Amino acid sequence: MIDPISTKPNRPLIAPSILAADFANLADDARASLQAGADLLHVDIMDGHFVPNLSMGPGVCASLHKALPDAYLDVHLMVTDPKSYFKPFADAGANLLSFHIEVCESEQHARDLCGEIEDLGVHTGIVINPPTDVERLLPVVDAFDLVLVMSVNPGFGGQAFIPEVLDKGRRIAPMIRGDQRLEIDGGIGPDTAGLATDAGFDLLVAGSAIYGKPRDQWAQIIRTLRGDQEQA
Repeated sequence: MIDPISTKPNRPLIAPSILAADFANLADDARASLQAGADLLHVDIMDGHFVPNLSMGPGVCASLHKALPDAYLDVHLMVTDPKSYFKPFADAGANLLSFHIEVCESEQHARDLCGEIEDLGVHTGIVINPPTDVERLLPVVDAFDLVLVMSVNPGFGGQAFIPEVLDKGRRIAPMIRGDQRLEIDGGIGPDTAGLATDAGFDLLVAGSAIYGKPRDQWAQIIRTLRGDQEQA
């Protein structure tokens, strides 16, 4: 499996969000999106507390990993107590675990949680929500493999893009090293992907923009999201 985080090709990466896939055919949808040109899979975990919704647990992640052992699983923990989720999801095949700066009591707390993930041998990510001041995140950017800026308020798929978050990307992008990624998630589609990459994001999460369309369109949609003008 190619490491899409620290190995940095000269193009933005596309991560379909499986929350928008057909759960009755999850492995088939995930496989088809990768075959259509996606680079990795984004897995949203919700606890019904940090966000007002529930999604899936480590069992689904483990089943997906079993079906697609070479797929890179970017697991986004929208949870109040991320530490309790780290080992179950690492054991389930997660390649990256990200948690929210909003649940951290201090900069040191965020760094300590990062260390807990590193000890499990997976990549680390830190996430910031649209209403949160970017200054809260900036002191810990150096510690993580990935920084994720939410461009919708988390908890539900299919929301409208919040353009003001692009300013967060512009602040963070100059701090990103060659072995780090700057990710954006929420409302990403053909009309917003270019705005995101222009602001410095190099990993785009897209859910309904891919899985909400007929499967025979996915390859062209992924090329469009990436900014590739070649035709199918």
